[in-house]
Parts: sequence; structure tokens; C-alpha cells
Amino acid sequence: MFRAFGIAAYRKYSSGSRYPNISLSAPLPGIPKPVFASVDGQEKYETRITSTAQYGSKDEILLTLEKHGGICDCQTSRDTTIYAVSAEVKGLDTVVSLLSDAVLQPRLLDEEIEMTRMAVRFELEDLNMRPDPEPLLTEMIHAAAYRGNTVGLPRFCPADTVDTIDKKVLHSYLSNYYCPERMVLAGVGIEHEQLVECARKYLLDAKPVWGASAGANVDLSVAQYTGGIVKMEKDMSDVSLGPTPIPELTHIMIGLESCSFLEDDFIPFAVLNMMMGGGGSFSAGGPGKGMFTRLYLNVLNRHHWMYNATAYHHSYEDSGLLCIHASADPRQMELERAKTQLKSMLMMNLESRPVIFEDVGRQVLSTGKRKLPHELCDLISNVTASDIKRVSTKMLRSKPAVAALGDLTELPSYEHIQAALSSKDGRLPRMYRLFR
Repeated sequence: MFRAFGIAAYRKYSSGSRYPNISLSAPLPGIPKPVFASVDGQEKYETRITSTAQYGSKDEILLTLEKHGGICDCQTSRDTTIYAVSAEVKGLDTVVSLLSDAVLQPRLLDEEIEMTRMAVRFELEDLNMRPDPEPLLTEMIHAAAYRGNTVGLPRFCPADTVDTIDKKVLHSYLSNYYCPERMVLAGVGIEHEQLVECARKYLLDAKPVWGASAGANVDLSVAQYTGGIVKMEKDMSDVSLGPTPIPELTHIMIGLESCSFLEDDFIPFAVLNMMMGGGGSFSAGGPGKGMFTRLYLNVLNRHHWMYNATAYHHSYEDSGLLCIHASADPRQMELERAKTQLKSMLMMNLESRPVIFEDVGRQVLSTGKRKLPHELCDLISNVTASDIKRVSTKMLRSKPAVAALGDLTELPSYEHIQAALSSKDGRLPRMYRLFR
């Protein structure tokens, strides 16, 4: 088996919702994945492309893949779009040809676009009915941290703007962002020379359906961290999907600026994130579950009314966001445990070929080369307690970003949250404490 994919990139990265004019990520034709498109930073529309210039319907595409035992997928994030296919090695030519056709020759028929508009309306309704608040909180924390720019622009489109994107708008986007210097073709389980030959055959002289790529209106904005607070009052008492009610919870996320994944401090921040750890109060224990991380020991184990406490680290080419804070010097034992856990997670993830080729593509797009696993493990091993203290101190100097969802009657003010993060004990004023 091999797996190949292409990435359409912003700067050296992909399309995504961080672009203030138009942002699109399109999946392979015929697969049940959405296309995300946005104007003025808002995802306006999702579609399922079912035909290309070479393949007249999704059935033709699926039959072609089945001949080689293939499956296909598309993933999109704030800054990257990935088209992927896994198939037998003997189907390499066919699969790369299909990838090229999907990326460069989508037909975007009117009926396909209309079906997409119906799909996105359903997706938007479903988003607000889900019991899991994480998708909304992630959007809110980015909006608070990078207010009105790049990765802070919303990924989900307002329902009243779904109808505003048409074929002309999509072609305008594609001509700017889907060009050779913004793409990488990567493969796992295939000889490099074979993949290069296929790229020359099916991608080098391929003519996009939208004409020559202009690239004149490419957005080169750099992420500007602002900090701030975004609040959403929402009734969380009726989100249960069954007869057993889910406890009504208020969800709060606090983020601080970290660094981009191109900086040397990225590895210490990754170790810090593992050290903070966390999870749900009903998580099962066992190796690798992080039961000795700080959020488990100091939050979940001490406060029975806490249902979840988790650290997240979002990192981009020009900025980063760590959605938890650290306020004490790390003890050496827990530092070694965090580094070992991070290395273990890294090596376990790299046992999967899809993860390997995504890692190859992302690193080559951003740095022009790939760091091998043993190099990353060496960098993790070299992290010291002083590194953790240094990046934590640097992070705590930034203004916090706060996202709050649910019943916000007892939510502390932004100023009090900022003051608590800056204080030595990290505690809120007594008026907000459960036991005064």
C-alpha cells in the first residue's frame, strides 16, 4: 500500500479560514467530505464535488479506486488542505492522475453547489445542537486570541451567507492559492523516483480548469495576537441525546500566546502541554493516560465539581496558542515523565502511515525538509526545567484569551481573570471562590 496527497498552501501553507478574502478546501470528488469555503474569513459553504473533467460522476471515481483497493479522504484545517488516497502500489499512476484531476479539474456544477448549500445548513444546525462544546469553544478562543485577523477568523459560516458563493468566486480563489509553489505531493511506501515521475507526468503540465494561476491576491498577513474575551450565553440544559440527562455545565477556556512551530521553543511548549495534561473526570487510568499530570493532580483530583480540565496547544507557522497556564517551577520527576510521555506519543503516532505522510507534507511545506523521529526525540530529551520556566514566563506576559459558553452568570470579569493569571498564587478574588 502507499498513500499520496497534495496540499494547497497559504504562504508555504494551505488554504484555510485564516484568509480574510476567500478560503477554500475541496475534497476529492465523490467522497463524503465537505468543501469549506469562506469570504471575509467566514466559511460560507460546504460542497461534495461529484465530478471532474476526467470522471463524470462519483461512481466512476469510486470504481476506479476499488480496482486498486483504494480509499480517499480530505482534511482541512485553518491553514492546510490535504487530499489523500491509500491504494495498492500498482495503482500509483491511476491514483496520482485522480489526485491531479480532483485538485485541478473540478467541474463545480450548479446542481452540486446547490446540494452543498443544503448540506451546510444542516451542518450548521447540527453544530449548535451537539452536546460536545469543543468545536465552538475552539472557534471562540481563536476569535478572542486573534481578534479579526488570520487564524482568529471564523471557520463556520453564518447561515444567511451560504448562498453568496458561486463558481466564479471559487475559481478566483483556486487561481490564487492552488498553484505549484503552494503544493506538495508526498507518498509513504513508494519509491521516491516513482512518485517524482508521476508528478512530472500528471502535475507538471496539467492545465487548471480556472486557467493560469495568478497568485496576485495572495494574503500574506501575519497572525497578530491580541488577547480578549468572547462570551456566548447558551442554554446547556437540554443537550442530552437520550433519556439520561447530561449535567448542565458552563465551559470556559483560557489561552495564552505560545510560539509558532518554526521556533526553537516549540519543543519546550510541547513538553509543557504534556506536563499540564488533563482530561475528563471519568477518564479511565492506565499507561499514557496522564493521570499524574498537573491538571489531574491539582484540579480534577482536588475539586469534585470539575468535570473536565485539559490543556491544548494550537501551533501555526507564525504564532501559537496554549489553552492553559502554568504558574510554578516544574519538578524534575514530572518533567522527565512529561518528556517520556511526549516521545511515546510521537513514536506511537508515527506507526500510522497516514500520520507519516501528513507529517512529511507539513514539514516540507513549512521548512523545506523533514526532521526524522530520532531528531525530534533528541530535541525533546534536551528540554530542561529552565526551558519550561522560560517559555511559561514568556507566555504569562501576554494578555489572556478567554472563551465562555453556557450560563455565564457567575463568570469572573476579564480583568479579574487577567489579574489572577498574573498573581503568584493564581487565585481569583474571594468573591468568586466556592468556599469563602
